[in-house]
Amino acid sequence: MSWLPHSKSRVDSRTIYVGHRPSTTEAFIPPKFCDNRIVSSKYTVWNFLPKNLFEQFRRIANFYFLIIFLVQVIVDTPTSPVTSGLPLFFVITVTAIKQGYEDWLRHKADNEVNKYPVTVLENGRRMGTESEKIKVGDVVEVNEDETFPCDLILLQSTRDDDTCFVTTASLDGESNHKTHYTVPDTEKDLDSLSATIECEQPQPDLYKSLGPENLLLKGATLKNTQRICGVAVYTGMETKMALNYQGKSQKRSAVEKSINAFLLVYLCILVSKALVCTTLKYVWQSKPGQDEPWYNQKTQREKETNLYLKMFTDFLSFMVLFNFIIPVSMYVTVEMQKFLGSFFITWDRDFYDPEIQEGALVNTSDLNEELGQVEYVFTDKTGTLTQNNMEFIECCIDGFQYKYRDGVYLQLTVVFLWTHQEREELFLRALCLCHTVQVKEPTGRGQDHTDSMAGVDGMEGCPPPHEQTGFIASSPDEVALVKGAMRYGFTFLGMESKKMKIMNRSNAIETYDLLHVLNFDPVRRRMSVIVRSKSGDALLFCKGADSSIFPRVRQEEVEKIRVHVERNATEGYRTLCVAYKKLSPEEYARADADLQAARLALQDREEKLIAVYNQVEAGMTLIGATAVEDRLQEEAAETMEALQGAGIKVWVLTGDKMETAKSTCYACRLFQRGTELLELTVRTLEDGVRKREERLHDLLLEYHKKAVQDVPPTKPGGSRGWSKPSQDFGFIIDGASLSMVFNSSESSSSHYKNLFLQICQNCTTVLCCRMAPLQKAQIVKMVKCSKGSPITLSIGDGANDVSMILEAHVGIGIKGKEGRQAVRNSDYAIPKLKHLKKLLLGHGHLYYVRIAHLVQYFFYKNLCFILPQFLYQFFCGYSQQPLYDAAYLTMYNICFTSMPILAYSLLEQHICVEVLLDNATLYRSIAKNAMLRWVPFLYWTLLGVFHGLLFFFGVRFLFGNPALQANGQVFGNWSYGTIVFTVLVFTVTFKVNKRLTCFPPKTLCLSFSFRTGLAYQIIPRMLM
Repeated sequence: MSWLPHSKSRVDSRTIYVGHRPSTTEAFIPPKFCDNRIVSSKYTVWNFLPKNLFEQFRRIANFYFLIIFLVQVIVDTPTSPVTSGLPLFFVITVTAIKQGYEDWLRHKADNEVNKYPVTVLENGRRMGTESEKIKVGDVVEVNEDETFPCDLILLQSTRDDDTCFVTTASLDGESNHKTHYTVPDTEKDLDSLSATIECEQPQPDLYKSLGPENLLLKGATLKNTQRICGVAVYTGMETKMALNYQGKSQKRSAVEKSINAFLLVYLCILVSKALVCTTLKYVWQSKPGQDEPWYNQKTQREKETNLYLKMFTDFLSFMVLFNFIIPVSMYVTVEMQKFLGSFFITWDRDFYDPEIQEGALVNTSDLNEELGQVEYVFTDKTGTLTQNNMEFIECCIDGFQYKYRDGVYLQLTVVFLWTHQEREELFLRALCLCHTVQVKEPTGRGQDHTDSMAGVDGMEGCPPPHEQTGFIASSPDEVALVKGAMRYGFTFLGMESKKMKIMNRSNAIETYDLLHVLNFDPVRRRMSVIVRSKSGDALLFCKGADSSIFPRVRQEEVEKIRVHVERNATEGYRTLCVAYKKLSPEEYARADADLQAARLALQDREEKLIAVYNQVEAGMTLIGATAVEDRLQEEAAETMEALQGAGIKVWVLTGDKMETAKSTCYACRLFQRGTELLELTVRTLEDGVRKREERLHDLLLEYHKKAVQDVPPTKPGGSRGWSKPSQDFGFIIDGASLSMVFNSSESSSSHYKNLFLQICQNCTTVLCCRMAPLQKAQIVKMVKCSKGSPITLSIGDGANDVSMILEAHVGIGIKGKEGRQAVRNSDYAIPKLKHLKKLLLGHGHLYYVRIAHLVQYFFYKNLCFILPQFLYQFFCGYSQQPLYDAAYLTMYNICFTSMPILAYSLLEQHICVEVLLDNATLYRSIAKNAMLRWVPFLYWTLLGVFHGLLFFFGVRFLFGNPALQANGQVFGNWSYGTIVFTVLVFTVTFKVNKRLTCFPPKTLCLSFSFRTGLAYQIIPRMLM
């Protein structure tokens, strides 16, 4: 991005005129950019009906019954069109109302964003308008604690140093403050500013712009700055936030896919029955006297009808007669079961959180059973696994451990050495100076969001003026370290004009000149500052990861610290080592000159800076190490452990730094002590000899051999995901490396993806750090579309998690502190991560078992129902005579048999919830759609055939005795059909009760009432 006065646009860039004031020497043609409206809804008033009908008739059953209904309307069939049309209309209407209501909620949320009031500077006046009316080139004013309505270039700030602070929690999940700078050499009077901005076309990569730059992204929040002004460069659906938004698509469960497969089988059975009956009808009528008996003479029109047309019409009539083998009422019952069953989640008291006074929320009831089939869980870190609340736990100074207990810090090893006290103070000075923390300015706004020290334990002894001080920093662990030093007597007072002030244990003020900041980067994994004390000494203080610091200090100092660092790391703490170096005047002069030259270099600036950093940071003295805890969510470790025990693989997708995310994985027990970590990051790809892509290829092959090829095969019938490997592997990858895997040349990209996927699938846990929101969705899609189509679940709490929530089969939103975007776009919302355990292992298990029984039972009872109808054709001359009364045909699925199985599918508990939660391995017994495979389906189908034959021929055997009624009449075909129907209904109803393992009183009463009503319906019919 460049700031060019009156520059011409290139093809791959866009030109923006600030304030819509172009050069007076050029003809001005206003460029066309999209407006600032955000659209997350799926339908409009005009396309709702056709689009929704198209989506619904993609279902095989809906399309089939539409065809049957049209046949009944057009062709003279033995049953009324109402028998198919009414249930179909009910299903289509209910589904359309539900989906229309859900989309109305999305429209409502869009309007809240689009109608948000904003201030635009126009011709020297501050004009109030709506967010959707902002145009590219408008100068927008934003106040503290407001979110940016579009992507802005920072032009003006109320801060003296022309900076502003923002939080990007809704973009990358990080709630820490980031510093942004105004465009240099910009006129203070924006009314007279005439400038042209040339910038790149919209693209979704967040991390090319996040950091100390000029671009303020939509969705970020202004902090610790009273007011800023910026020019809109990307608006609406072209903002980075919108480009990282994954469009909402229709999600279908694995159960629905199984139903479609079973429907195809039963459709083949239906067609076969119709073909057999049609063929046998014309074979039977080919015999003399059978085609036109004396009591049923053909009309002239029937005689002139084409034979093939008549055969086709008869085939369609048989299709309509037997079409009840595929009941549309099954979809009605399934929809009712899902809708009513979802209330058990919202009513569950265990999901209620007294802190926010809310419980669970169900946005989509179509996926209840999918909760029992999850194989992969993709979770965010910040706000999901952790509270993003860093706390200084302990430190190690010169090999001696210090831990915080009961409001004070205790030295666990007593040492009476004056030199050690000097070492302590040097360590604490390093914590107070080696950072980019700033003291929050006292303002009347945003006090609820201030990182205040008023409530910090152990601060009672601090001076009152500093008790209410708040800190802001680019990383929350830096604030934790400053607070840790403050608790032990060294207080950072702030920085003015490059002078850093600290107050020591004696309450004396020490002042240091800040000379240079050697910024942190993921390759060096450390940061340093060079300061000058009052005595004139130049001091270098450095902090960073142990792997980065240890090679740069004397090895005899390392052993005293290493044991503490390794112990803290395995306990899940974020560890940093602290070192220092006293620079001689000659060393500082040389370092200062080299740093200035590197920063002014036009080519290879980053490489030259890193070379100078490495030179300056050599030969340091190790002082100690720190342990900072990012507090986990309540029962986060227990929840992750239970999910892994259930055979579910957990992947952590976060925008946070690798070190922090890795510590969280250890704390959550996703990484164990014996886990071998395979790292594919920018740091591991750095090789001075080979290119990054060559190094990437070598590392992928090396990790593939270690995690896939050298692992012994699983036993037959076992699952690699559930078997305990001889060696646990954990895989770590960052966003830059993932981009190389996904965006390599076409020849190698597919190969890299396959290697990467196979490595990840063989690891117990995968950690993806520094991920953009769209990259999270790409990871989920890659796994979702892999071999076997595993069921995926994504869980997060911020807007940066929306893309992966929408991409996964099941999306879970957490009602956290980062807004409600994730909750609004999720399928289910829960207050805390700990509730995920019961949601999957309890509710998910029961929902799947219930609906699996419901589906199998529906096919069974309809096969029992229609098989006697088919057999009856052999005894009625294939005349398409119904065996059952029309009322029975209509009511069998709607009333007589649907309600008992509906009650069963809502109330049945074959295993108590407490047992399911205590034995996570029970979740494996239903995994991979175990209860809706072809073997159980074949069992139910054969059972239906057996019972259908038994009903028909059993009643026929009874009718072998020519008994008479009281009025002297013989029993006719209606009596025959009614008895078959009576035995059929009682048998299939008793079949439901036989499968009940938990028989609640409600089910007993409901079942009894239906049987009583059934008897009153049947007896009068038999006595007619």
